[in-house]
Amino acid sequence: MSEISIKVDMPTEHMQKIFGMNDAYVKKLENDFHVTVVDRNGSVVITGEENAAQKVNSILNQLTILSERGNEIEEQSVDYAITMGKEENEEVLSEIDSDCICHTVNGKAIKPKTLGQKKYVDAIRNNMIVFGLGPAGTGKTYLAMAMAITAFKNDEVSRIILTRPAIEAGEKLGFLPGDLQSKVDPYLRPLYDALYQIMGAESFMKNMEKGLIEVAPLAYMRGRTLDNAYIILDEAQNTTPAQMKMFLTRIGFGSKVIITGDSSQKDLPSGTKSGLDVAQKVLGKIEDIAFCNLTSRDVVRHPLVQKIVKAYDDFEAKEKYRSKKEYGKR
Repeated sequence: MSEISIKVDMPTEHMQKIFGMNDAYVKKLENDFHVTVVDRNGSVVITGEENAAQKVNSILNQLTILSERGNEIEEQSVDYAITMGKEENEEVLSEIDSDCICHTVNGKAIKPKTLGQKKYVDAIRNNMIVFGLGPAGTGKTYLAMAMAITAFKNDEVSRIILTRPAIEAGEKLGFLPGDLQSKVDPYLRPLYDALYQIMGAESFMKNMEKGLIEVAPLAYMRGRTLDNAYIILDEAQNTTPAQMKMFLTRIGFGSKVIITGDSSQKDLPSGTKSGLDVAQKVLGKIEDIAFCNLTSRDVVRHPLVQKIVKAYDDFEAKEKYRSKKEYGKR
């Protein structure tokens, strides 16, 4: 294979962000594609095997577009760009970034960061009920909250209802001090945190006092019909089949529902079926219900979290294979 050099013109302010601290991001590109990338008189020069150099050139162009749009270039962005580049799909990065859902109270844009997240957001826009399935850190709940708040602000719905099953707390709730609200508030804390960040504490409190935003345990949904609302059921892997059926049959006219969960992190008593697992089997072919499976590639927390999720996935796959093999010998 012939070796070539490609010169890329890149403004200095973007070059600094794309190269990373101590050139950490560029070193990733060099190691993954076996090229050299150097700053030469204000331009970037890529040297290496032709196909690899062209891919790195395309990745750098995509990262430059992200930087020009005001994004901070993070390690996760570079890692994902490298993954897409290896699959010759690097141009998807700027396409994903162009989809801004809303802004946080501090003005930070909330956007999907991976192809899986983009498909998830599109599914929410196009379906009445969406199941967001995947490991921790894939943005299932946070993106759902952003979509709900955007719809609420645009008067597409009149209220937001956020709920979680509290069954794993069981009888322990009774031993905690305080009234019921103070007992369940810590459990619902992740939902409050996302609301504060996106909407702002003051706006959230005002709307909550008016009853326009409700954060409650799943048990509070029984006997209600939820019209014209954006409803998010979080941690759905901890529902029983009866609870899931109860929740889904509460949905009224003008409502949109997002159900998030990670089947690998169940807290149900041993031997109890998960309502999320059953729902996937029962509802898979119904129109206007979408199932989005996010994976370790969609993890947008610290890069180490992605590696941890991948390691557990690989380990569990090996354990399943070993169990099947041992069962076959019997």
